[in-house]
Amino acid sequence: MVDYGKQFMLYLMDEKCYDKYFIDFDLLDGDCFRALLSKGLGLGIIAGSVLVKVPQITKILANKSARGISLFSVCLDLFAITIHMAYSFVNGFPFSAWGDTAFLALQTAIIAMLVLFYGGSSARSVVFAIGYSGLVYVLLGGLTPLNYLLIAQGFNVPILLLGKLSQAFANYRNGSTGQLSAVTCFMLLAGSLARIFTSIQETGDQMMIITYGSSSFANLVIALQVLYYWNSDKQKKSSSSKEAAKKPKAKSKKTD
Repeated sequence: MVDYGKQFMLYLMDEKCYDKYFIDFDLLDGDCFRALLSKGLGLGIIAGSVLVKVPQITKILANKSARGISLFSVCLDLFAITIHMAYSFVNGFPFSAWGDTAFLALQTAIIAMLVLFYGGSSARSVVFAIGYSGLVYVLLGGLTPLNYLLIAQGFNVPILLLGKLSQAFANYRNGSTGQLSAVTCFMLLAGSLARIFTSIQETGDQMMIITYGSSSFANLVIALQVLYYWNSDKQKKSSSSKEAAKKPKAKSKKTD
């Protein structure tokens, strides 16, 4: 049991920090604390990412509508997530530093399929799923050179901002956030903010840090819109229900 416990702790920290904590009992070491906090945050983000977009998916399924969700924004977001996942995987970064992107990519792909499906194109939904699966295989299967992934990662920031802010523009134009899930928006914001710290601590990769910083800014804009339009959506629903209640019921004609 002791060996298993040590192996688990060595996954969370290196040998030096293990000795400091469990042999020297030096619990106030700053470097080890930051490393342990970063690893714990990373694993927590991965655990949360398993369900982060599920509220969005269930909301679409429950309403049988993807109204207000920009397919352009979803596809750009999916591309940025997928490139980031492939870049991190091929570079051999710790799974705790990027593992959430695998679950986010899967859930974002499902959202894109649902937008196509409820947009009246089930065939395109199937073609999209097949095409995206092929893209993932090419990027992660060793068929794409690392320098190409580095270039693609460089384009991630403008692509990510364009995708997220196009959704923000769609919200502004519609005067509503439509079928966007508030829970998903706030979880994405919290995750991207935490990822700035874990990227600094675990990878030191400037490209990843800039990417998560840009993602945090874009997620913040959408989260603020959710708060701003929250009462507006409630007022629209209440006014529409009052109007429906005021409509006189049609009288049935009596026949002899």
